[in-house]
Amino acid sequence: MKEIKILPDETIIDKIYIIREKKVMIDRDLAELYGVDTRVLNQAVKRNLKRFPDDFMFQLTDEEFRNLRSQIVTSSWGGSRFRPMVFTEQGVAMLSSVLNSERAISVNIQIIRVFTRMRTMIESHKDILRKLEQLEKKDLELDEKVTLIFEYLKELEQSKQEETDFKPRKRIGFKTNNGSTA
Repeated sequence: MKEIKILPDETIIDKIYIIREKKVMIDRDLAELYGVDTRVLNQAVKRNLKRFPDDFMFQLTDEEFRNLRSQIVTSSWGGSRFRPMVFTEQGVAMLSSVLNSERAISVNIQIIRVFTRMRTMIESHKDILRKLEQLEKKDLELDEKVTLIFEYLKELEQSKQEETDFKPRKRIGFKTNNGSTA
């Protein structure tokens, strides 16, 4: 069996887009990774449409296609006559069953592993964000408590000052024999 060159993860990650709030890969990019023509990939999919429900694969709208082309900013999209098909992680996994070459299987395994690592990273980032939010909330609660303590201290200081201001004082001066001051 011929050994297939493993692609760098960055090559795969660069070909994953977020469209309709889903991580997807475009038919053209997948065909390039699998080493087949886009036409061949799409024909294999069309022959097996039952394997690709809407949550596995969908065709871009004209607006989505324009937005995608503006994101990619390369001239390689120039001559495309058809709006591309995009595949979710599940759709990419299903592609290995319709494209039965050694390269397709090997690349598919690698793509699925990248999707899995990305999902794990996103989950860990969510945990970190959740912990930061908890710390921020605790910090705000602490700020409120510290502010309250300072307010109490100011009130205490004011009441002591008032007490000192109105406290009857000993009279100062020369005392006569009868105890009064002159």
